[in-house]
Amino acid sequence: MKLDGSWVPIFFMVWRMALSVTRYSIPEEMERGSVVANLAADLGLDLGALSQREVKLDIFHQKKYLDINKKTGELYIVDKMDRESLCPTKTSTTCFVKLDLIIEGPLRIFNIELGITDINDNAPHFRRDKIELDVSESASPGERFSLPNAVDPDVGANTITAYELSDSEHFTFDIHSGSDGTKYVDLVLKKALDREEQAVHNLILTAVDGGVPARSGTASIIVRVLDTNDNAPQFSRQIYSVNISENAPAGTLVMKLNATDRDEGTNADITYYFTLYTSEKTQEIFALNTNTGEITVKGTVDYEDMKIFEMHIEAKDNGPLSLSGHCRVNVNVMDMNDNCPEITITSLKNTVKENTPVGTVIAFVSVSDRDRGDNGKVNLTINKQLPFCLNKSSDYHYELVVSEPLDREKTPEFDITLVVSDGGTPSLSDNETVSVHLLDVNDNAPQFPQSFYTIPVMENNAPGALLSSLTAFDPDLHENQYLVYFIIEKEIVNTSMSMLFSINPENGNLYALKTFDFEIEKEYLFHIEARDSGVPPLSSNITVHIIIMDQNDNPPLIVSPWRAHGSVVEEKIPRSTDKGTLIAKVIAIDTDSVQNSRITYQFLQNTDATLFSLDQFNGEIRTTRMFSYRDARHQRLVVIAKDNGEPALSATVTIKLSTVETALKAYSDMTEVPLEYDIFSDLNLYLVIGLGSVSFLLLITILVTVVLKCQKPKPSKAAPPSRNSVISERNSTIADSTLVSNDAYWYSLFLAETRKGKLVVRQPIPKGTRYIVSSIPRGTGLTDTSESAASTLQVGTTTTTTNSCHYMNQMLR
Repeated sequence: MKLDGSWVPIFFMVWRMALSVTRYSIPEEMERGSVVANLAADLGLDLGALSQREVKLDIFHQKKYLDINKKTGELYIVDKMDRESLCPTKTSTTCFVKLDLIIEGPLRIFNIELGITDINDNAPHFRRDKIELDVSESASPGERFSLPNAVDPDVGANTITAYELSDSEHFTFDIHSGSDGTKYVDLVLKKALDREEQAVHNLILTAVDGGVPARSGTASIIVRVLDTNDNAPQFSRQIYSVNISENAPAGTLVMKLNATDRDEGTNADITYYFTLYTSEKTQEIFALNTNTGEITVKGTVDYEDMKIFEMHIEAKDNGPLSLSGHCRVNVNVMDMNDNCPEITITSLKNTVKENTPVGTVIAFVSVSDRDRGDNGKVNLTINKQLPFCLNKSSDYHYELVVSEPLDREKTPEFDITLVVSDGGTPSLSDNETVSVHLLDVNDNAPQFPQSFYTIPVMENNAPGALLSSLTAFDPDLHENQYLVYFIIEKEIVNTSMSMLFSINPENGNLYALKTFDFEIEKEYLFHIEARDSGVPPLSSNITVHIIIMDQNDNPPLIVSPWRAHGSVVEEKIPRSTDKGTLIAKVIAIDTDSVQNSRITYQFLQNTDATLFSLDQFNGEIRTTRMFSYRDARHQRLVVIAKDNGEPALSATVTIKLSTVETALKAYSDMTEVPLEYDIFSDLNLYLVIGLGSVSFLLLITILVTVVLKCQKPKPSKAAPPSRNSVISERNSTIADSTLVSNDAYWYSLFLAETRKGKLVVRQPIPKGTRYIVSSIPRGTGLTDTSESAASTLQVGTTTTTTNSCHYMNQMLR
């Protein structure tokens, strides 16, 4: 027979019984479509007629497992058949399924029995996969414990045939059969148990059937060993040593004891106690939790009070007959830096002189600390840089000494903060401040803000006027600071400084004792000293430079043109004078200085403003055009010389000009040249040539007149000499005069007519000297051998003589 799918050959038997029952035998679990038998052949049925007849297969079961193929007459499997489902009881190894084949036309019934044989399609299994047993560790070897048996729905050789137990030194098993043949298993104790050694034993029980191949099932056996109180509590050590910091707060955990008991349950519940060997002092400082074994701080732990605490602890279990264990705990108190170092100062000198020598001891300092080790090692310092230092004389003793020179004027008082710190972590410190006051000594001389004072004083000051306050400063104290001022005596032109100036000895106010005149004395130089009242006294001095400032107190003095009588000067000029001809030159001097001596010239009165012009800076009066017949014969010019002071001062001069019909020139153009040069005006040269062409007679007359005037000079009329004055004389149109400049130089002017014009000779004179200027007398003529009087300028004791006429004679040639 071939099965659908795998075509496995199956043997079956067909036999007929007396009751016409046809029987077949097949294994269970055949695949769908597998042919069980050919009924047509076995029952002798015609296949052709069979297909035409009504065929019905009745199965006496809930489910239709089989059917017949009318074309082939084959009985085949419609659904798999499980022997264990069809025959759940194991009374027989054989399982039959009955069915009837009914064929109509004519009606025939065939009885068929199909035997289902068992195959090993089921593995043994236990009703409980996990079996738990509680066995007391006091159980004796040989004691038996029943186990649930395994089941296998297969029958015959396919059912359970043997049991196996995993390896165990404490357990084995025993199999016995029941009255129905069922095999039962007992677990047998073969060796005494020790829960503390092994509290749980895990075993595997295996059931094996006899099929080929064999199938098996397993169950897990958990044997829990029940405890008995056979072990006392044990500590891991007999002696514990623990460190704790002093001043640990209450509640701080010192340590937790953990005694162990190999038993369990109440047999392992441990309670901790202090034994009688633990001192009351220790029990006051520490607490023991009876349940957890925690030792905590409940009092004050002070290293300085007690360094080691010893505790004796008992651990007792709660078994019926309790057992106990013992240990000792040594608590070592670790020193904490809980004591601040202390400073003690003795023999302190609160006041010292500022000139105290370096190295002087002003105090003794000692330090201490109750802690030990690094916590008790102290270091003493000064908190900032001061002229003091600490000298260590021993481990805990110091000397406070002066390390640098002291100066009360810089720092009158010192606050010395001594800081002591220990070597703990964190470090603790303390400080102590001592005040040292410095006493003054006279070690500072008075000091002026400046070493040189320049004091301007306006001339014409009122006597007794305050000039300046010359105040010195002395940083010392008390009598070392009291200053006295005085002038160091010095004579100027037989006059003592104390006659000119006065100083207030208390405050240094400087006063003028007289009225000063800039034109007489322009400056004073002297010294003032300031002296303190210390012992010995110290002093310093300064240089005072008094500068007399000029006031405009001198009016200009007109020195040219020379006025013999009054302030009117009369001059005669030819009417033929050309345009631009120098008619006169007004010269004024002012003994003041700078702005006060700068002079400008203006016409105060001018008869004809179109005829004359005045240079405001040099005072030259020139014609602005030639004279005409309409111009008046007499012209009046009033010139004012005004200085630049505030207020301005002035002087006037009146010049009366009379025009004459003559060839004589009153004045020609003047040209300033150095003495060594002969410079003439081209204009005058052209004028001479023109006049010569017009009238030869006029030219001869002019030349004769010049010669006569140079050869016949009149003696000069001397004026009384005076300081800062000019003495001069003028009697004709041939002028000679002296000019004094405003600032830098004096100039001596000599006017003389020559054939080519008028010559100006200028000589520089040193500034700032006293002078007397004498004019050059007018000459009557100039020859090679004639000599004229010299013009003399007196400067101090030096006399300068210039032979001007000799020079002019050379020029006339």
